[in-house]
Amino acid sequence: MEQMDSTVIATALPAIAADIGTEPVALKLALTSYFVALAIFIPISGWMADRFGAKNIFRLAIFVFMLGSLACAFSYSLETFVVSRFFQGIGSSMMTPVGRLLLVRSTPRNELVSAMAWLTIPALIGPITGPLLGGFLTTFLSWHWIFWINIPIGILGILLATRFLHVIDQRNPRPIDIVGFILASVAFAGTVFGLSVVSLPALPLVYGYLTLAVGATSGILYFLHARRVKYPLLDPQLFRHPLFRSAILSGSIFRIGVGAVPFLLPLMLQLGFGLTPFESGLITFVSAIGAIMSKFMAEKLFARLGFPRLLGFTGVVGGALIAAHGLFEIDTPPALIMVVLLVSGLMRSIFFTGTNAIGYGDVDNEEASQATAITSVGQQLSVALGVAIAGAILEISSLARGAPLGVVDFHIAFFVVGGISAFAGLLYLRMPPDAGSDVSGHKAQIIAKE
Repeated sequence: MEQMDSTVIATALPAIAADIGTEPVALKLALTSYFVALAIFIPISGWMADRFGAKNIFRLAIFVFMLGSLACAFSYSLETFVVSRFFQGIGSSMMTPVGRLLLVRSTPRNELVSAMAWLTIPALIGPITGPLLGGFLTTFLSWHWIFWINIPIGILGILLATRFLHVIDQRNPRPIDIVGFILASVAFAGTVFGLSVVSLPALPLVYGYLTLAVGATSGILYFLHARRVKYPLLDPQLFRHPLFRSAILSGSIFRIGVGAVPFLLPLMLQLGFGLTPFESGLITFVSAIGAIMSKFMAEKLFARLGFPRLLGFTGVVGGALIAAHGLFEIDTPPALIMVVLLVSGLMRSIFFTGTNAIGYGDVDNEEASQATAITSVGQQLSVALGVAIAGAILEISSLARGAPLGVVDFHIAFFVVGGISAFAGLLYLRMPPDAGSDVSGHKAQIIAKE
């Protein structure tokens, strides 16, 4: 629900704008406000889970998300819609990191790959199916349904979590780092807001550059602050763990290309190839099938090959397939496009399943709450950076040609972001072959052979 909602309104922006009496470009502020809320409140999600119980915060997050969805559906102006999306983002900021925390704490390390495979599927399917669902509901019902549909799903989620989620409630009443929260909030929100404005200019670009500068300054101040306090909000000391450090770095680099694809591909199919939003969604949806397929092979593949080799392979091939999007032409058979998207979705899902699992290979349960918060922040920043890079490439390419935005500009953008993603695979290939073998099950395979 959360992963889908971050992209579902993209295709409904014109209909929403017409209904509430504003311009579609102005409604991009609603997209930005949602991501800013994520950036502000994700860092505190770990402390909230430790202080009040992860299960309680998980259910509360779903409830807040539902209230935000209702507020969005009943919005009557640009201001009310932007505020409603911000409120919805507060609930969203807790759902994914706290959900991942519950999963890590309740799963033995040797079963973490299988568990992360289940977690990765909705994370990849959501952004892909969001535009398709948004286009369908907006076309055949009304834009309000993209928010109303969250209500029964949220109620079901709370009931199922209450009934079936049996996790030892590990509470750690450490004091909250208020100064750290303020600095981290300004740092991450400034960065996300700045990147959003630069990539989707609903405001003058100078605001984007100013907030990026403020965000970077606050980030430096937070790092200095975190080294001096006993209980930092997000502890940089977690990066002393080599597996966690590698997962954050490589995962963030790979996600730059992955985050750019949902922005670039629908635009190229619609603006460049002349497809409708619904037709575009029908083609891109096939990536979700690849993500689902990975669940049935990821665990065995990681046990057989280990993390470094398989993550290196899927990272390089996944990046190359993103770059291959730049070879699509208006006369490319849709079946060929769908095959590339299918395999690309498979590679991405296997990569993220392994990256999510290996990151907890050397993190203990007491550090898991901070690890999930840092991971979620890294995900949001890298996705925002991916969209910003893609948007900048489109603009630079178009200006250099002295012509309106065309298919060739999208090709260049795909080549660049695909190359960036492929670099993440090369970083994993530098790791020792047995890295994270306790988590992947590869160690057991080696012992069995011996």
